[in-house]
Amino acid sequence: MKKLMVFVVGITLVLTSCNPGSGHLTGVQGRKVFFPEIPMGMVYIPAGSFTMGNSDQDVPFLHQSRAHVVSIPAFYMDQTEITNNEYREFVFYVRDSIFLEKVYENTNPTGNDEIDEEDIGDMLSHPDIYYDEMNLEWKEFDPSQPYINRELFSLSWKMKGITDQQIIPLISDMYLRPNERFYKRREIDTRKLKFRYYWIDLQEAARKGRVNIVRNGYDPDGNYTNPSLDPQHRGLKNPDHPFTGEPVGQEMDLGHFNKKGQNNALRSHEDRSRFIIDEVINVYPDTLCWVRDFTYSFNDPMTNMYFWHPAYDNYPVVGVTWVQAKAFSVWRTQKLNSWLHSVGSLWVQDFRLPTEGEWEFAARGNLKQSPYPWGGPYIRNSGGCMLGNFKPMRGRYFDDGGFYTVKAYSYNPNGYGLYCMSGNVAEWTETAFDESVYEFTHDLSPEYRYHAMDWDPPSMKRKVIRGGSWKDIGYYLQVGTRTYEYQDTAKSYIGFRCVQTHIGRGGRDFESEGGNELRSDMELR
Repeated sequence: MKKLMVFVVGITLVLTSCNPGSGHLTGVQGRKVFFPEIPMGMVYIPAGSFTMGNSDQDVPFLHQSRAHVVSIPAFYMDQTEITNNEYREFVFYVRDSIFLEKVYENTNPTGNDEIDEEDIGDMLSHPDIYYDEMNLEWKEFDPSQPYINRELFSLSWKMKGITDQQIIPLISDMYLRPNERFYKRREIDTRKLKFRYYWIDLQEAARKGRVNIVRNGYDPDGNYTNPSLDPQHRGLKNPDHPFTGEPVGQEMDLGHFNKKGQNNALRSHEDRSRFIIDEVINVYPDTLCWVRDFTYSFNDPMTNMYFWHPAYDNYPVVGVTWVQAKAFSVWRTQKLNSWLHSVGSLWVQDFRLPTEGEWEFAARGNLKQSPYPWGGPYIRNSGGCMLGNFKPMRGRYFDDGGFYTVKAYSYNPNGYGLYCMSGNVAEWTETAFDESVYEFTHDLSPEYRYHAMDWDPPSMKRKVIRGGSWKDIGYYLQVGTRTYEYQDTAKSYIGFRCVQTHIGRGGRDFESEGGNELRSDMELR
């Protein structure tokens, strides 16, 4: 009888969970209501359209910014360029993560908070063993099961039993070698601050039919296409290559033949992992760019102090390559989404570099046909004061109030509340540079991307930079002026800021965004 009652209760619960309600289509019930929030330090840029391109004459006659009307969806953008102190948080995270990894490898993975000097000595002598306090015996680390080892050991800097004197021997290889030290200062070897991250190649995943994939230097037909591996074998066939003559890409057929012989022809990818790209990059800025960028110029003090001294905390970070800026965006995304997950909130869109169209739309500050973020047509106000940090005249860098860069909140913001969209430092965008890009990009959120390979020519590694910098003339401060720099170079006059796509309709009234009120979305304003 008892088993029967349990069975009846179980059936009741199943039927209750599958209750069709009124029988009408109501959608999945019980889902969370989403109300978007503007990320800290960002401003909301509502969706809209504008005339993209030069608002003034094309002085150098470059013919690379033909004006055309485009539409941009709503997004959030950093009020300022990423500052030294903000980027330093990223560097410190990478440093501490590497430290923790090394402590993982060399300390007790049983979760014991108390690690005495004798244990430290044993671990230094035998780094491949640990003490299992549950069984009261020393055990050997199993390198083939790192995740199991990690589950046994929960480590953080808040552990009470670990002191600096105990940690330093475990991470000693992260410091400069004695012969590389200056005045015997024990400093971190910044060459070892490497960050591993991942991104999804959605463009490749979205391609239909035959997808050209190069593996180990061979394309799907067996052609040797990678000249950097062995130039002598370029164009040769590899008969033993498993992909010879076999198209790959949409290689998994999800279609179904019915009795009439009809097939719905659905296709998918059998191995999605090939779209997940694994990257490793050094995150420390190139502080020597101040010396490298200017021949016969004394800028050593900026190299020595600019990134680490507190006086420059609120100045824009420079010496960061395009790839480093993208890695920072990935880390920032994981930082926010991990916190949202921990408090039971929904994830949001990724942080990323702005597209060229998004940058120009935001820089205009809701002003139509204006050459500068503040309007125009002049770079001085009525009192004769400069409105941005640039090179006003030949040899007169300080006439605008800044010799090099200035604080990120300097000068007045534009109509959207964005600071230094023109001047101070030029900014990386996501867009690959092509002189004729305005001729073929779409008018719906225009963008052009190219993932340059190592063996590609330098012209394929150009990325658009916008806004002009402290060392540029006024022409480059115009919101429609575009130029480029190579993605693997770091300059003392290029920084970046992040954007995040808004989830929702993107109207001008941010308070009406989100929620489940259908009527509010239909009342277009």
